[in-house]
Parts: sequence; C-alpha cells; structure tokens
Amino acid sequence: MAPGIPAAMERPHFIGIGGAGMSGIAKILAQRGAKVAGSDAKESATAESLRALGATVHIGHAADHLADDASCVVVSSAIRADNPELLRANELGVPVVHRSDALASLMNGLRAIAVAGTHGKTTTTSMLAVALSSLGLAPSYAIGGDLEGPGTNATHGEGDIFVAEADESDRSFQKYDPQVAIVLNVELDHHANYASMDEIYDSFETFVGKVVPGGTLVVSADQPGAVELTRRVRDLSDLEVVTYGSAEDADVRVHKVTPRGLTSEVTVLLRGKFLTFTVSVPGSHYAHNAVAALAAGVALGIPAHNLASALGSYTGVKRRLQLKGEAAGVQVVDSYAHHPTEMTADLEAMRGAAADARILVVFQPHLFSRTQELGAEMGQALALADASVVLDIYPAREDPIPGITSALIIDAAKAAGAEVTAVHDQAEVPAVVAGMAKPGDLVLTMGAGDVTDLGPRILDHLSSGR
Repeated sequence: MAPGIPAAMERPHFIGIGGAGMSGIAKILAQRGAKVAGSDAKESATAESLRALGATVHIGHAADHLADDASCVVVSSAIRADNPELLRANELGVPVVHRSDALASLMNGLRAIAVAGTHGKTTTTSMLAVALSSLGLAPSYAIGGDLEGPGTNATHGEGDIFVAEADESDRSFQKYDPQVAIVLNVELDHHANYASMDEIYDSFETFVGKVVPGGTLVVSADQPGAVELTRRVRDLSDLEVVTYGSAEDADVRVHKVTPRGLTSEVTVLLRGKFLTFTVSVPGSHYAHNAVAALAAGVALGIPAHNLASALGSYTGVKRRLQLKGEAAGVQVVDSYAHHPTEMTADLEAMRGAAADARILVVFQPHLFSRTQELGAEMGQALALADASVVLDIYPAREDPIPGITSALIIDAAKAAGAEVTAVHDQAEVPAVVAGMAKPGDLVLTMGAGDVTDLGPRILDHLSSGR
C-alpha cells in the first residue's frame, strides 16, 4: 500500500500547475486525497484534467489566488521571484517547497526508480510505467509527458513502486533516494546552470551517490559521458552497477535491433540467454531506452521475460515521434527533440522507418543559452533532413541574449549543405510546408516549444489544398 499525504502537502498551492513536472505531482496528491490548488498562465487540457480530480485551478497569477489555509506553495526553478503568489506566500509565511522536494516526499516508503540523463528520460520512464502497469504491479509514476495509452503524465498507484523522471537541469534530481537509478547519457546541456562537463559529472555523481545502500545503477555502456560516469562511481560502496548497450562488455548487451516500420525488434543477451521483444517506436535510440527499462525492472526482481513482453505494450508518449496524421499523401510526425543528439537520433529513426520518404523538418530552437552553445551542432543535425524550416528561438524561461538568433543554426546547416528556409511568423509555416511537401513525404515538427501546435495546422492546409 502506498503511503498517504505528507503533512506539508495536505493543502498545496502550485504556481505553474499546468507544467509537465508540476501537474504530475499535483495529480498524484489529488488522487491521494490532498486539497490541491494552483495557477497557470493559460487554460489547457492539463488544467481541465486537474479540475476533474478535484483541484482548484486559477488562470493567471494573482496574490489572492493563494488561499489563507494553504499548507505550502510549490514552485519550480522557472518561477520568478516577483511572482505575485510567491510574494504573497512569503508575506504570509507559507512554506515554499521546490518541485523536486515535493516529488521526493511522494516517493518516501516506496521502491523508487529514478530515470536520469541529458535526453531519453521521458521515453524510458514511460516505458517502465506502462510495462509495470501491464504486469499488474500498479506503480505510481511522474513523467514529463503524457502517455498515449492512459493519456496522463502521472498517477497514484496502489503498488510499492514509484517511477520518476529525474531532472538534472537544475540539479533537482539530487533530492531523490532511489533504489534503482538509470543514467542514459551524460552530455553538456542546460548552460544557464552548468558551465562545464566537470560540473555535469559532479552533479550526476551526487545523484548516483543518493542511491539507497544495496541499490542499483543502470548505466549506458556506449555513451562516452555515461562510461566516464561509471568509471567515477565504480568504487562507491553498496552500489551494484549494471551496464547496458551494444558494447561487448555490457552486462545487458544489445545484440541486434531490427527495424519493422514504425516499430523495432530488439534482441538482448541477459545472464547468458538471448531475449527478443518488440518496441513500438522506431530507431536504435528508443530500443536502447527500452533495454535500460528492462535492466531496471530486473534489478527490482521482476522476471526478465515478463518485463520484456510487457514492454511491447508501450505505445509511445505524446511529442516523442508521435504521428499526428496524414493528408494529401504526406505524414506529419511531432518530435520533442531540442538537443543535437536527440535531433540526430529522431532524424535517423525516421530515415530508417521511412527509407523512401523525403523528410522535411520544421524546427524551433529552444532557449537562447542552448542555441548559443549548441547552435552549430543543431544546424549539422538538420543536414540529415532533405529540407528544413527554422523558426525563431522559443525563449521559455529565458530573456534574449544579444546576438543569439536562429541564424546561428541556419548558417551552420547551410555550411553542412542543408536546404534551409527561415520563417519568422509561425502563421506562415503551414503554407510554406504545403508548398514544399509532395505525396510520400514526411514532415517532422521538432522542438520543445509551441512548434507542436503546427502539426494539425499543416495537416489542415494540406487537406484543403490551399
């Protein structure tokens, strides 16, 4: 039986309750019986789903949205110090709790699996949540994206397992004490918070050091940053290290990944035996995520053959190579990829799944700081497409940086021989793409911002023949 509600979380108020991470915690608390309230900048399906669970959701931020009896105010690192609700909380002496501390409190008393890495966290966490649920283990989970099947990013389960996406961007993953930690990869990102790879390694070492005594680290044997992290933590006492990947010395070795259209068949060598299962998303990148999930479940004592079969029930996460539809013979797929490694992986997956199709990308850079540091690599990744449309930078939580624009990406893409078109007004994108696309093409909307909204509009434009 899962634990109840921490006292400080009995009447929480969430600032930015509609966010992927915040909404998940709010949903679990509401399902456990807490009196949940909060605010968000705009109306959304997430706000409606929270109201359906009994939460009070205000649209817009105002001091009087904070109830006098709030037990705490939950914030993420994106909430600015001058937010009126945060100012009001400080005025009233209401405790302010970071999102990561709230999530950590929900894991107390449960067997936690924390999934970390520069990219792939949402997919891997989702694979575990779906597989464990299909096995009847009723896990709780908190994920950074909505599952295709259940259609939600979080749930309170009656079982004793909690699967959580562990965010390294602001070092908040250091708050967790998992029984199993997964590290998919270690790369330099989140440049506003990390100045060097040494800082990244230090942060991941701290995360791994929080694994409970006798717990397990599941870590990639292929990705250079993960290999270096393994070298650094090998001597930690009471930690079992399980490596996975294509490397010959991997503990769980990926023997073969066979493309099957928009799915993959994966064969692994585990404890001297071959095991084959299906992953319902294309590409080697996602197949390796599934193997990480398999290794983590086995570390919790779940039979490998049961878990491998259950992983086949995973049908995807919204925004992770999600097919949005087809019109005029053109398929439109949505991708959350915003780091060059993710962009490359998704473009290669699409190339493998639709070998005869031209791939057209609509890319929206995410964050000025990321573009400043990785713009050239983003441009090189776009060279894998047949043609690209590049939008202005989506600022998210950041203020503009002088001189940093999408031109950094466009110039690098053109230098790599790519065909690139700059579009500054998103309203023009559907017409631009419709003018480029031909029957048999595949359009990939790509980025972590509101580029996802363009998929349906592109389909409408293609359908109407305008």
